Amino acid sequence: MEAGGVDSKGRQFKNAEEMWREQIGKDSDSHKRVDWYRHGVGYWQEVEASVDGVLGGYGRVNDADIKCSEAFLRTVFSELLVDGGKNHLVALDCGSGIGRVTKNLLIRYFNEVDLLEPVSHFLEAAREGLASDGSTASDGHRATNFYCTPLQDFTPEARRYDVIWIQWCIGHLTDDDFVSFFSRAKVGLKPGGFFILKENIARSGFVLDNEDCSITRSDPYFKDLFRRCGLHLYRTKDQTGFPEELFAVKMYALLTEVPKRNSSRSKSRANRPAIINSGSS
Repeated sequence: MEAGGVDSKGRQFKNAEEMWREQIGKDSDSHKRVDWYRHGVGYWQEVEASVDGVLGGYGRVNDADIKCSEAFLRTVFSELLVDGGKNHLVALDCGSGIGRVTKNLLIRYFNEVDLLEPVSHFLEAAREGLASDGSTASDGHRATNFYCTPLQDFTPEARRYDVIWIQWCIGHLTDDDFVSFFSRAKVGLKPGGFFILKENIARSGFVLDNEDCSITRSDPYFKDLFRRCGLHLYRTKDQTGFPEELFAVKMYALLTEVPKRNSSRSKSRANRPAIINSGSS
């Protein structure tokens, strides 16, 4: 990525390569890379396991976040799932935190949801919270596996997932580990499965957060990485209803093969996913 960027202290970088060379060194196994990930997890280990905690003090955006995510998921579902979501559907919630997205969204659309989270007290809160509202019960829709593993070390079970949902966590990965993660994660998708990535978006280049060891990438930066991953962009959607002082947020639906669009199919005949209605939480 040739565009320049800044860090949270105001320092400017000519390009991402310069920034990564300083942050993690040239050797992918260097102690600086180990420190990068250790500090990132360490930051979140000090954060309260609550909606307000995992949303950085902006718990009030939860409803708007879920509403926009659900609209995007339903749109992509209706266009890509040829069976209308009637088969046994499984999702992976990456960077699941306390299970906020699983509880409020994914568990209603998928028969099984696996949660992946490197911060142990977040994952335990997710396990307890989902159990208390019956989301781990055998009612046909349940949280199944709870993996306390960081993204850069995770390899999914082959062909298990219809959707791999990745929200507000990919910024902790270096560019090389970003590409490596998606290379491994592709194996975890069923035929016809897809990724949904939801992330903060920098206006240009990138913004490095020195405190939690994460990077906010611009839309062109993401698209460059998607090309490196061999992923194909199917659809995007901008998040709405967030406070102006926050980063813009965008959702990407990503496929492992070139998308096949059928513009002749009418909306009235589009397959719709099944949904279990539940009360707000």
